[in-house]
Formats: sequence, C-alpha cells, structure tokens
Amino acid sequence: MSKAPDGRAAIAAAALTVVKVGSSSLTYRGRLRDSRLSALVEALAARRAAGQQVVLVSSGAIAAGLAPLGLTTRPRDLATQQAAASVGQLLLAERYAAAFARHGLTVGQVLLTAEDLHRRSSYRNAVRTLERLLALGVIPIVNENDTVATHEIRFGDNDRLAALVAHLVRADALVLLSDIDGLYTADPRKPGAVLVPEVTGPAELATVRIGGAGSGVGTGGMSTKIEAALIAGGAGVEVLLSHANAVDDALAGRGGTYFAPLGHRTASRLLWLRHATTPRGRLLLDAGAVTAVVRNRASLLLAGITSVTGDFAAGDAVELADPTGTVVARGLVAFESEELPELLGKSTRDLPADLRREVVHRDDLIVL
Repeated sequence: MSKAPDGRAAIAAAALTVVKVGSSSLTYRGRLRDSRLSALVEALAARRAAGQQVVLVSSGAIAAGLAPLGLTTRPRDLATQQAAASVGQLLLAERYAAAFARHGLTVGQVLLTAEDLHRRSSYRNAVRTLERLLALGVIPIVNENDTVATHEIRFGDNDRLAALVAHLVRADALVLLSDIDGLYTADPRKPGAVLVPEVTGPAELATVRIGGAGSGVGTGGMSTKIEAALIAGGAGVEVLLSHANAVDDALAGRGGTYFAPLGHRTASRLLWLRHATTPRGRLLLDAGAVTAVVRNRASLLLAGITSVTGDFAAGDAVELADPTGTVVARGLVAFESEELPELLGKSTRDLPADLRREVVHRDDLIVL
C-alpha cells in the first residue's frame, strides 16, 4: 500500500481542491481581465483533465460591475454595492462559462450568503447541491451573494467562505490565490520583509506583523487569508497561499506559503457550529455548569444558567460564557429567549413535562 503524500505534495495529489481567487486578481479599474481569467481557467481545466476535481470560489462581482455603471471606486453604501454585484455577477458568470466551455467543461453558479450557512437546513442544502454538481461532472463556481447580502449577514470575505466550502465538499486541499505571493513577516513592500514558506501552527504567526486591509476593490487582507487557512487546517485540509499569476505552481504545491493541517477532519456539524453560525444570544453559566460542559462534555441544564441575553428562537446558536463572561462554548439552544428567564436555576425534575429537556444538548455543542 502506497504512503499518502505529505505536505506540499498533497496539494498536487489532491483528489478535490477548492481554489479561491480574489477580486484584484481578476479585475482592473472595474473591468474583468480576460487574460487572468483565461489563465486561471486553463490551469483548472488541466487539473480536471488529470482526473482531479475542483471547486472555484471566485470574488470579483462588485469589482466587475464598477466600470459598466460608470463607477471609478468601490462604493461604500450597501445599495450601490448590491447594484454593482448584480451587474458584475452576470458578467463574471458569462466569462467563466465561455472560458470553461472552450475546454469542454460545464460550470454551475452557487451564490451563498452567510445566512445560508448559519441555518442548519440551508447548510445541508448547500452541501447536497455542491456534491451533486461534482457528481455530474460540473465545476461549481461559488461566490457570496452580494446582491442580497447585508452588512449584518456577510462572510466578510470570500477567504472564509472558501475555507467553509472546502469543508462542505470534504476537499483535500485549499489554494488561496491573491495579488501577493504568500505570507510575509511584515508588509512585503517594506524592507526586511521575508516570505514565510511554511506554517505548521498558530504559534509561528506570533512574530508576523499582519495588515488587515486588502486591495481597493476587494474586502479581504492577509488576516482573512490566515483565518481561512486556520479554519481549513483545523479541519484537516492542506492549504497553500500564493499569487494568482503562479496558479500552475500553486496547484503543483510549489512556491507561496504552505499551511500544514492542524488537526483531523472534524464532523461537518461541529465545524458548522464553530465557524458558520452567528450567535443570537449568550447564556452565563455558573462554575459547576462550566465544568460539566467543558470538562465533562455534558449537556447544559437550566440549573447551571445564571443569566440570559439576546433575542433568539429555539434552534438558534448561542454563546455559553463562564462567570467572568469569557465564552467557553457555542451551541444550539432548545428554548426561546423569552422562556428562559423565569426558568433559570430550576431543576429539570421540578418543571412541567413539556419543559423537561436540556437547554443545549451535548450533541449540539462545541467547546471553544
């Protein structure tokens, strides 16, 4: 039996790879760069020809819509961003469909909002759609649905979306393509900055000075790429960060910054709870409940809750905090926020039969 490839070799050998490309790599002055898009498509088509599957997470909808609308910079107001995305997403999809068709490949567009992954039912629907597209030989092209997304329910950047998609489709590798050729110890435009070829754990990032801002047409920066790498790496996915101009090398595991997996592949439900949910409230626990939940991995009962904040329905995600307010876990609550205050501190056996249930069941809980 042959040994599984290690490190960078695993990127090249990955049976299923998620590739994310940023806005600045695809557009220039509000227009799509056909040469860049064609080069990316050619590299992904070669991957498919070699018998490997790919999912493309592509930014660029808002940026591609700027010039057709007569805009010179990315708009700040949400309504104009949504209008630009409406125009740009159509252009982006048309160009991708035509470019892949030249290689005999069919693409399918998958537009997601953060809300789609916050709710378990929508999350599972997204999984089924992506899996079916891949089974049919279609290359899924995923983007955040900027036309309808609001500031409150955005992923923040497609880097994080790409990491979640990598887990959704159980990808072997995630390749993040940007306008920079990897992670540097400081701003690469400044003297003394050195490329970091490999990251094997979060501790190695302690000496790296990370900027938060991205290009003028995108929303990301190096911090979002590192967050994405850690999310994917924590789920056992190999990650490479590289320049979009070097897509062939990146898919072969060469150049850029390689992020080693930080753990084994986790259950989709647990990763969803940790990274794809937005807490709607917070439950403050006493010391005994914290021990039960964190150390003993037990369900949370009413008797261990001291206070409730937020407005949530049964089935929503909530934070669980210790007596000092430090969040220690996240879970799906089985009660509405209006029900809980008058029940706090009561023993389960003293409640009516219809209320005798865990507040957060241990199967619906992730320790942070």
